[in-house]
Amino acid sequence: MTNLRSPTSWRNFFVKKKKQKNLMQLLKKVKFIRKNINVYPEQKMIFNAFLLTPLLGVKVVILGQDPYCRFGQAHGLSFSVLRGIRLPPSLKNIFQELKNNFSIFNTQKMHGCLESWAEQGVFLLNSILTVSEGLPGSHRGIGWEIFTDEVIQLISDVCSGVVFLLWGSFSRSKQYLIDQKKHFILQASHPSPRSCYRSFFGCRHFLKTNILLKRQNKSPINWFKNMKY
Repeated sequence: MTNLRSPTSWRNFFVKKKKQKNLMQLLKKVKFIRKNINVYPEQKMIFNAFLLTPLLGVKVVILGQDPYCRFGQAHGLSFSVLRGIRLPPSLKNIFQELKNNFSIFNTQKMHGCLESWAEQGVFLLNSILTVSEGLPGSHRGIGWEIFTDEVIQLISDVCSGVVFLLWGSFSRSKQYLIDQKKHFILQASHPSPRSCYRSFFGCRHFLKTNILLKRQNKSPINWFKNMKY
């Protein structure tokens, strides 16, 4: 059952978090870390996913672990990089699986910026929203997981029929936050080169997601919209 006291917009959610002060303390920690080492993404990009996908417009959630840790890569959307940035291995594998789902686009050359997905209702959330340069997982345990667990719970509470794509054991560990009577969970191995052949390749999650959306009379995701170089 939906929690009637839950905020129904990201703005209301952040106002509530600001009053609780936990988020502000977390951002102060990140600011302090920035004094000694580069932190990604830039401060202004940390909450890009929330800016591009309204809460009540969330149709799909793709949950990542933490941002890319190299210069110019991370910009606040899980698995995404800005145009002109070389595709990271995991994103290359995501695109390979995507093209295998829709063979008509098999030869299309794609850039790595997933903003067009976000604008269509694909909420691209990392569980940890910042990282120190060259140190993957370095901001684990400073408080982001508490914050993003609340975000997942909120989506579960106020939205309906959301398709959650959980890739890898870390993302799958979050399924307890999701009301599976209201939502759909698709699971596979992580798209990284070390695990993509276990169950990610061939999972057909992009095609299955659109089927689930159509069954609810929701518009499917055009995964190739504005993605061509």
